[in-house]
Amino acid sequence: MESKSKFFQNSNTMNGLVKFITELRACRARDLEEKRINKELANIRSKFKDSTLNGYQKKKYVCKLLYMYILGWDVDFGHLEAVHLLNSTKYSEKQIGYLSVTLMLNETHELARLVVNSIRKDLDDHNEVFNCLALHAIANMGGREMSESLVHEIYKQFVSGSRSHFVKKKAGLTLLRIYRKFPEVIPGEEWAPKILPILENDNPAVVMSAVNLVVALAQQYPDAYSGCVTRISTRLYKIIVKNEYPPDYAYYKVPAPWLLVKMLRLLQYYPPPQTVAVLDEILASLNKILNNSEKTKNAQQANAQNAVLIEAMNLAIHIDTHSSLINQSITLLGGFLNSKETNMRCLALETMAHIAALGDPLSSLKPHQATVIASLTDKDISVRRRALDLLYSMCDVDNAREIVAELLKYLTTADYEIREEMVLKIAILAEKFATEYTWYIDVIMRLMTTAGDHVSDAVWHRVVHITTNNEDLREYATYTVLQALKEPACHERIVKLGGYLLGEFGHVIVESPGCSPIDQFMALHSKFGICMPATRSLLMSTYLKFVNLFPEIKPHIVELFKSLVHVLDVELQQRACEYLAIISLPTETLLQAVCEEMPHFPERESALLVQLHKKLQDTEDVRTWTIGGKDAQTDLTSRRFTSKAAQPPADSSERQRPQAKIVDPIAALVAASSSPASGAQDLLGVDEPAFGASVRPEAATQTAIDGWYAKLLTKPSGVLYEDNVIQIGFKSEYQAQYGRIAIFLGNKLTVAPLTQFSSILESTDEMRVALLQPLGTAIPAATQLHQMYNVECVTVPQTPLVLSISFSVGEHPVRLSLKLPTVATKFVAPVELGVDDFFARWRQIGGPPREAQAVFSAGGVIDVKASKAVLSSLQFASLEAADPNPNNGVGAGIFTSGQLGKIGCLVRVEPSLEHQMFRVTVRATNEAVAAKVCEQVQLALVSST
Repeated sequence: MESKSKFFQNSNTMNGLVKFITELRACRARDLEEKRINKELANIRSKFKDSTLNGYQKKKYVCKLLYMYILGWDVDFGHLEAVHLLNSTKYSEKQIGYLSVTLMLNETHELARLVVNSIRKDLDDHNEVFNCLALHAIANMGGREMSESLVHEIYKQFVSGSRSHFVKKKAGLTLLRIYRKFPEVIPGEEWAPKILPILENDNPAVVMSAVNLVVALAQQYPDAYSGCVTRISTRLYKIIVKNEYPPDYAYYKVPAPWLLVKMLRLLQYYPPPQTVAVLDEILASLNKILNNSEKTKNAQQANAQNAVLIEAMNLAIHIDTHSSLINQSITLLGGFLNSKETNMRCLALETMAHIAALGDPLSSLKPHQATVIASLTDKDISVRRRALDLLYSMCDVDNAREIVAELLKYLTTADYEIREEMVLKIAILAEKFATEYTWYIDVIMRLMTTAGDHVSDAVWHRVVHITTNNEDLREYATYTVLQALKEPACHERIVKLGGYLLGEFGHVIVESPGCSPIDQFMALHSKFGICMPATRSLLMSTYLKFVNLFPEIKPHIVELFKSLVHVLDVELQQRACEYLAIISLPTETLLQAVCEEMPHFPERESALLVQLHKKLQDTEDVRTWTIGGKDAQTDLTSRRFTSKAAQPPADSSERQRPQAKIVDPIAALVAASSSPASGAQDLLGVDEPAFGASVRPEAATQTAIDGWYAKLLTKPSGVLYEDNVIQIGFKSEYQAQYGRIAIFLGNKLTVAPLTQFSSILESTDEMRVALLQPLGTAIPAATQLHQMYNVECVTVPQTPLVLSISFSVGEHPVRLSLKLPTVATKFVAPVELGVDDFFARWRQIGGPPREAQAVFSAGGVIDVKASKAVLSSLQFASLEAADPNPNNGVGAGIFTSGQLGKIGCLVRVEPSLEHQMFRVTVRATNEAVAAKVCEQVQLALVSST
């Protein structure tokens, strides 16, 4: 009791929260809990309306909401208060803010954008605890938009020399998280020169973070990260051979086991080093690991030591399959197969499968075949799966029959989860290692009888393929299937196979006992009533072929077709009618043409192998080997080499495209205009004809450029510039004083790149610009690239941002300076006001200097509805019926900037239909805002008429 009273006396304890949790736990029924929850929600909702709440109070109430949310109750408010806590300078408040945000908001939540600026601020802070809170939030809730906005800041934290090891480690792991979710956001190839040196950092935690990131990046950019081999081998040598590592990183006397495992795995993505010194360091490290004779004293030490040992074996297999290390590894693995630890048995089987994939010959594994077969009955399904994989991999001509027999024996009691995979592997092994195809047919028939529900159509399709292409096999296969059809219990897969083989090759067994035409027909038709409609359709085609092969049973088949003419199933009815019409013709010319014998199938990769490869796809780090023995490994290597060789250089691959397709890859900026103007080109495609490499650029007219600019004042996306060689698109979105813009640069030439490319967008005194995604120095032919910028409005924009672009087309240099439509109205948010409120505020602001007015000619026929729509497109809330004159347009909005804060802005548009003129009046609490908004409303109105 004394300790409890001291706890409640602590000034930092939120007593109200403790009391609330205590009361909830005391509720004995859900109704009582719901009643207490609703009471507290009402109390918190009323408290949040008080603008004088301090940070401690907000933290307390947000904690209550968070506790309710964790219990599973719906919480539909308080998110904004949680976001506000992120801006606190107190750790306890900021921590609760981040905890609430990461739990209650997801990456698609509308408030997620508000969090980005707070996270960026904490990333730039010199307080490492704040840095880590921000990194945790990005890793937990970071969507595409947040990742694109902050990835460069995280990268700076990771490669910075001034940040603490603690922050660098978390920054590396956050980059890894982003890469796994959105790999295209990380420019891995460009960052390689800065990331690789971190592998030599003195702190093992930072190195561990870097190695994890490099393992992921090296799978996609192997050449860019090839420099890791020397660094990793040296680090391994120091840790394992020289014992140079901090004592804190020894886990039960095993030096940094997690780091060693990742480094050993990373080396497997690269070929054995050609440098003798580097190879010697790796081999010395492997020898030390494999020859470690220290006995483990507990399970933790054994797990760590064995994890390093298994990964060292995998690296030894990768480097040289004929070295003494492999024989030593097989001896150790043989002992692990009899281990009491399930994990060790599982890892031993998987490592042996790796040896089978790369080793030659398989004789070193065969002494353990009996143990592997016995593992098929292990109590753990993971072990049973690995045993199946190993048997599949170590099978060859000598032991194929024994292994297939054991697998067929085990199939009857195997888990349902792995039966389909077992069936595929048995079928592949029977085909691959069959010394005579009669054995193959026997295996497949036993498969269909034993596990017919798990036999895919691809299996019996493959039997048809092989039987059709091997004339010597046709008689045995057809006879075997017919005998199976005569059994009382016969799976539908056998009926399908029998229907095809008897229809094609029934005539080759007609002389055998019990194989007369009527016997074949009766055997098939006895299964007709119990089959699915698709199988019945196949059997009807077989009956038609019987009419061609065996005219003596034609009356039986005609009667059958007549009975099916009025069946309810449309497919069967149609077949019956059509087939009956064919066999009722006076001549058999059409019948013989329809029932002509099938030609040989072209040789191609087995569909069973394709299906199996789909099932074996990895969901984690890509393995450098595959299950299925040396042949499967050779096929994998061949496919990888072919796919890599089939990718031509970037310029040549782009030349094959007929024309540029400008596609917007940024999902965050999908808000496009619903009805684009007919003059603006759609960003989804360019309909210009192809040009040659020697084309001379023809600049667009200033009138066209001004027209595109004016349209973008009222639209979020459109064409900024276009001529005969390039199309420049613009897309934007804004939130308060912050905005994001994307510049799309499309090369319209189909055979020539745009070289020496450069684009510059500099900040001004009123607008701050940050580049998120830089470009290279060339745009390949028929290709679109894009740049992204973050924009912050510091004060009222007086001068527009100017995008300076330069490039060359052949020998012709091009320079463009384009105004961007990031004007004051882009940072306006609509505000709904009543009629009385509008005019009250209008009078409150008063006239000049806070009023700006312009009277000008419309330049065309005024459309009242269109003029009112202009206010909405400029982000003002259009207030209908606020003005006594129904032709007038009235709007209200709030302009936001970093220095001025929020500025109220009211707009009144008065069209004169008699004189075709406008009068625009703008009143704002800042005279500069009033003047610029009036100017932009005038420009938008003129361009709309």
